[in-house]
Amino acid sequence: MPPLYILLGLLLFSSSHTPSCSSATANDTLTAGQALAAGDKLVSRNGRFALDFFQPAASVTSKSDNTISPNSNWYIGIWFNKIPVFTTVWVANRDEPINGSKLSLARFKISSDGNLVIIVAHAGTESLIWSTHIANRRTQTSINASSAVLLNSGNLALVESLSSKVLLWQSFDYLADVALAGSEYGWNKVTDLNRQLISKKSLIDPGIGSYNIGLGNSGMVLQRSNPSIVYWSWASGTSTSKLIPILNSILEFDPRTKGLFNLTYVDNNVEEYYMYTLPDDTYSVFTALDISGQIKLNIWSQANQSWQNLFTQPVDPCSPPATCGSFTVYNNRASPSCDCMESFSQKSPHD
Repeated sequence: MPPLYILLGLLLFSSSHTPSCSSATANDTLTAGQALAAGDKLVSRNGRFALDFFQPAASVTSKSDNTISPNSNWYIGIWFNKIPVFTTVWVANRDEPINGSKLSLARFKISSDGNLVIIVAHAGTESLIWSTHIANRRTQTSINASSAVLLNSGNLALVESLSSKVLLWQSFDYLADVALAGSEYGWNKVTDLNRQLISKKSLIDPGIGSYNIGLGNSGMVLQRSNPSIVYWSWASGTSTSKLIPILNSILEFDPRTKGLFNLTYVDNNVEEYYMYTLPDDTYSVFTALDISGQIKLNIWSQANQSWQNLFTQPVDPCSPPATCGSFTVYNNRASPSCDCMESFSQKSPHD
């Protein structure tokens, strides 16, 4: 299993293949006292990213069909706003969905204690669905000045005020299954904050899945959870710093990625992380830890109006443990490679 390509996939995440544009009508900021309801939307100033309530089951093939069903599950998330294939890059309430019957009562706002929250209001009470859970040592005056801003990078930032821009919390510190350009993939050695990727449960359930990849004391580890099984790792040490020039050589060798990315590796007493920046933001690239346990790097094809796969590691989809799930069989010569055992049927046709 070539470790360089797995790390390369982790470092290459997102830009835009359409010209950058500004939105005159959509707002990128949520201030204290405001609340986002279903159908409202935050849009980054460059128009590239949007945040709103969404329904995964209805969004697998299209983001335009979001019919509200009483039995549907809804989430707050960020996605590519200009890409016609609905692709989320971050989800807040991954394991706490909002039932469709309560969606009209759901709100996304800055609470009285200064946290970003998702609540369901009913009969004068509010039920908490999700919160940023930041420690609050501020005055009510400063809380009232707080704002949440969806930045051009796709990062949702909670700031003390729009004038000071003192950062209180950001989605880049709490990655889902995707990371974006400018985010730091790694860990803080002082606070032990680990910015790792965790796969979804399925295509229609963005909850915490079975696979994760993170950076820590022992290096980079790709593993399955419950039970914990490591199926790829790259040890920390002096060899880690040598990866960047090697990865840059790989990027320059492929005409599809030549000149698209600048890679950075930082290791000091406070933190260790990888990051990349984009000299040219005219392409759309995104990488995710897939539900199969594979790292997948894709680039948006304007001509085909679809994501085109550049790299997949491990190449064999059966390398990650239990990739097909319970009561299934794997066949690397078939498509799809996972199928049900005799007398069993698919629970979700989308998966």
